[in-house]
Amino acid sequence: MRPLALLLLPLTLTLAACGSRGVQAPGDYDLSGTIGGNWGTDPRLRLALVGTGFPSVVTNDGNQAQNVVSTGANTWNFGFDLPGIPSVAGVYQVVVYNDANNTGTYEIGESFARNRQWLIYSTFGGSVPAVTLPSGEEVTPAMTVDQGWNLYDRNYPLSDTNPRPASKVTGYDLSR
Repeated sequence: MRPLALLLLPLTLTLAACGSRGVQAPGDYDLSGTIGGNWGTDPRLRLALVGTGFPSVVTNDGNQAQNVVSTGANTWNFGFDLPGIPSVAGVYQVVVYNDANNTGTYEIGESFARNRQWLIYSTFGGSVPAVTLPSGEEVTPAMTVDQGWNLYDRNYPLSDTNPRPASKVTGYDLSR
């Protein structure tokens, strides 16, 4: 049996290396912040990366590594890992939702919160077009971004620092 165990050891180590990194403190994730507001009794708060790609592919991904930790009445800290490369380049937000039906997927009708900060993923640095809703409402203006993840805050005008590269984002606060 011992030779079989030695043969299986490399396979076991390889599989362990491919697994998730385990639960971390919220600040150790790519994106972190606080959650506030009244979510009702015993909410099942989860996070999802939702958005639209270029030209218009809708994305709803709650399968990223994440951790939500209660810090008191109606307050939580969270951490969320952005995918290294999302399924499609585009404009995203991380939303918090009460996963009342415990499916692990954000579904229309579930209580949720978001903010005015947009995460833009570009496979190449350069200009990206404005993103508009079918109603004609502009979500993000045309802008210049770096390759990879960028953070655009709609609370501030476009500038040399808005959008900015987003390898580590803190203060991505969400509240109902």
